[in-house]
Amino acid sequence: MALTHRLGAALAALSLAFTAQAAEKIVIGQSAPLTGSNAELGKDIRDGALAYFRKVNGAGGIHGRMIELVTIDDHNDRKTAGANAVKLVNQENAVALFGFPSTTLSLDAMPIVKEKHVPFFAPFTGADAIYHQNPYVFAMRASYADELTKVLEHWGDLGLTRVTVIHYDDQIGNANYATVERIMKAAGKKPVGVKLLRNKDVTPAQIQEIIKSDPEIIVGTTSYASTAEVLKMLHAANRPYNMTTLSFVGPSQLAKVAGIDAAGVSVSGVVPPPTKLTVGVVKECAAALRAASLPPLNYTNLESCIAAKVLVEAIRRGGREVTRESVYRGLQALNGYDVGGYTVTFGPDIRHGSHYVELAVIGKDGKFKF
Repeated sequence: MALTHRLGAALAALSLAFTAQAAEKIVIGQSAPLTGSNAELGKDIRDGALAYFRKVNGAGGIHGRMIELVTIDDHNDRKTAGANAVKLVNQENAVALFGFPSTTLSLDAMPIVKEKHVPFFAPFTGADAIYHQNPYVFAMRASYADELTKVLEHWGDLGLTRVTVIHYDDQIGNANYATVERIMKAAGKKPVGVKLLRNKDVTPAQIQEIIKSDPEIIVGTTSYASTAEVLKMLHAANRPYNMTTLSFVGPSQLAKVAGIDAAGVSVSGVVPPPTKLTVGVVKECAAALRAASLPPLNYTNLESCIAAKVLVEAIRRGGREVTRESVYRGLQALNGYDVGGYTVTFGPDIRHGSHYVELAVIGKDGKFKF
């Protein structure tokens, strides 16, 4: 009788332990601009991940545990994003930080990431300044160097070599210009740089500087708000130059904000175009966003949805006990992981998961042609 009682008590305790584990959520932390400048980008990054996590939760979660995405508004402010990272790690007990929307918004998170060994996954940036911070940073997307090489090869093949780069006058913006300069120097050419101020209006003097440079092609490395201003002001001056933007612009946001002035602009994408529904993961993410009653698929929420799928796979591979260490192990185990027409590779010494770049053109209807 006593043995039976003890066995029954042990089984009951074991059952309660499993129930507690199943009830315990897997917290993924995110800081993003949900208000202020770049809010469109921040909301799309949140929504893409939210849609995929909801899909996973609807199918029973991971090892029976639900995923909770905790997103805190940083108002596009660097120090606020850093403070948010500390809160997400220390108070929310996030097992990973996910989808911080830029290098600037990521840099002040690095001390807590390094101190607490928190995987910092899929920041929306291709800048080397964030890629090599510490071994806990796993960047999924192609680098800006990858994108710029593709862009310059495209226009070079068409015989266009006079390049003007619009970029922010800060650490990251100047580094982007330096990358173009380095690539073109190898071909005996030199670009012109026109500096803009982050979170400030474009001025007529800056537009005149672009016009004075007499470009055959403008390479845009600024956010959608600044790039849209440049396009509108150049068209008002009757100077509709060829323009290609890096993915950082937020191609879908640019098409929306610039409207007809964006027609003909080519954009660099680090994921397939959102209209390319023949690609398995594009179709899957479009369905996930519809099922979650979220805005339609675009470049940004697609990239975030793909990143969320990769993170889910890493969590699964890390084992049943989900911790920061297990997620770290799981990410390193993703060698040649095909999410459905898009392949990601990480490893013990590999922190840059993809070099995928594809160019598309914004049509008069705001849709992307490829």
